[in-house]
Amino acid sequence: MTTGSAPASPSAIAVAGLRKAYGGIHALTGVDLAIEAGHIHAVVGENGAGKSTLMKILAGAVQPDAGEVRIAGGTVRLASPADARRRGVGIVYQELSLFPERSILANLFPADQPTRFGMVDGAEMVRRAVPVMARIGLVADPETPVGHLGVGDRQLVELSRLLIERPGVLILDEPNSALNERETQRLFGILRELSAGGITVIYVSHRLEEVFDIADRITVMRNGGIVMTVNRTETTIGQVVEAMVGTSPAELFPARTRRTVSGPASLALHGVSVGDELRDISFEARPGEIVGLAGLEGSGVATLLGVLFGTRRPSAGSIAYADGLGAPVSPTSAARRGISLVPADRREQGLMLEASVETNIAQVAVGALANRRPWLDRRAIRAAAQRQIDRLRIRTDGPDAMVGRLSGGNQQKVVVAKWLEIAPTVFLLDDPTRGVDVGAKREIYRLIRDLADTGRTVLFRSTELPEVVGLADRILVLYHGRLVFEANGGDIDDHGLLHAINTGRPPGAEPDHAPVELEVT
Repeated sequence: MTTGSAPASPSAIAVAGLRKAYGGIHALTGVDLAIEAGHIHAVVGENGAGKSTLMKILAGAVQPDAGEVRIAGGTVRLASPADARRRGVGIVYQELSLFPERSILANLFPADQPTRFGMVDGAEMVRRAVPVMARIGLVADPETPVGHLGVGDRQLVELSRLLIERPGVLILDEPNSALNERETQRLFGILRELSAGGITVIYVSHRLEEVFDIADRITVMRNGGIVMTVNRTETTIGQVVEAMVGTSPAELFPARTRRTVSGPASLALHGVSVGDELRDISFEARPGEIVGLAGLEGSGVATLLGVLFGTRRPSAGSIAYADGLGAPVSPTSAARRGISLVPADRREQGLMLEASVETNIAQVAVGALANRRPWLDRRAIRAAAQRQIDRLRIRTDGPDAMVGRLSGGNQQKVVVAKWLEIAPTVFLLDDPTRGVDVGAKREIYRLIRDLADTGRTVLFRSTELPEVVGLADRILVLYHGRLVFEANGGDIDDHGLLHAINTGRPPGAEPDHAPVELEVT
């Protein structure tokens, strides 16, 4: 096990010889870990690695079968979450435990309201709450119902509730799974302030780029044990991925099919423009081909996907699909013609989180019906859901399971599954592995390759350039709305692609101006 540099300060919380089994499944196999006081310590690993079990033990929600927990050097028994909180350990879970119909103030003091003369002291609640809300940037009237807040502010309410209790150790289990980039950066700013103020933060996440942005130290778990603990400055994302999955990052990608993609184009664009966002785009894609789209934010990639799916209208040029028709006039028209789009924001645009797996998988097939029957064949819908659950190995309790309770990777599989039910010929994938762990990414890569191998045309973009390089048969680079560079898969590496999207020039060519530092799409 790699340990990196020795801790420079006393451990705020530690475990030794920790074991936990559920029946014949060994969730933890003898874990030893020390978390430094006042640091941000990330814990990463694939689903099933043991991260959540470890966090629940530290939070008092689960009791270990063996081993011990130490806080500030002393051995303790955390018999319950309330016991853990009394000892200064608080946790924010991925699924928030708020009461949406109640006010922010009521949620901040759910069971321990201050009293005066035997009555709840609302003024004291406000006195305690307002400074904490201000500290973490939660700008809202304390009497606002939580259900009226966005998901980012709800996350801050949950965090405020813990901070009012003044924990010494704060555990965040996938805290930003539903947050956008702006909300995530706000959360990170808060965590840095808390750490600087002496609070120890244990940060559990599968988003490695963000882990490297926020963590002081990183622990990697695999199969219930710790395989690496190291200072963030002493490792790389590639090394962490290899520790997580037991293989090199390059081996995550399925081998490209060694065959010539030929025949008539399934998609052809000629001189397509959309105002100033997209200018004179021309290319073709064929059945069995995976085409990667790369560019900076504002390069035109998102606009291009919208045009191909019918959410944007071209101002010039022509688009032709294999059915002889042009660009779809709407998403419904696209679905009826076998054109699918897996959106980047699955929680807001791709799924009905409060509905079942069955309902979600049926959504596209039912919506694409040209003629609605007065009734739906419920048995056929259920059979379709079970077929896709089996085909994509969606980990769920069955078709009736609520999608919002699935892991990110399994939610993404449901998004893909609902499109597979209409047997599309063209798949448009917008950042398809966003917010899923490494194991789920590997399965999605395999699925994308399988789609191409069965004759579908796949166009995808990703915020992770290694995905584009490792998966695409052909890569198209857009820069300031223009198609400026094309390369075959395997003929360009991450650094070359980064150069191309930043400069609009092939790898090795000198830019005309300084590179634009913007977010990769």
